[in-house]
Amino acid sequence: MKLILLTVGKTDVPWVREGLQLYAARLQHYARFIIKEIPELKNAAALSEEQIKAKEGVLILKEAEGTDMILLDEHGKEYRSMEFAGELQNRLNRGGKDICFVIGGAYGFSPEVYAKAAGKLSLSRMTFSHQMVRAVFAEQLYRAFTIIKGEPYHHE
Repeated sequence: MKLILLTVGKTDVPWVREGLQLYAARLQHYARFIIKEIPELKNAAALSEEQIKAKEGVLILKEAEGTDMILLDEHGKEYRSMEFAGELQNRLNRGGKDICFVIGGAYGFSPEVYAKAAGKLSLSRMTFSHQMVRAVFAEQLYRAFTIIKGEPYHHE
């Protein structure tokens, strides 16, 4: 089983890219972790928000096809780190499909993406930049695995 982090747009903020790479490397110890980036749309300034979400949605659904797709979404379920580790462990125990965590574009997800999602996850009630969420989520995923394995990273 693979864990995929699917993002819209490239990670172009240097410290975010470095943080994401750090935790992606650490995650390899626990699981096959892959980062996939969907290129930003060309001529997006000429499109409405709904058109952008629809076009990004087509690309997201194509890349996430055949996976359990979990959207990182402000309206998703919030977990404490221990709870998230338990939820991740449950999904891993069930086996089957790869798990694809999706960070959408600036305007969120299309209705078609929401309809196909296996779940929604919120990192906070606060809003973070789509760039920053990549590193923050990768760290939380790493933290979850250290909790699952009983390793001394998380302090409760």
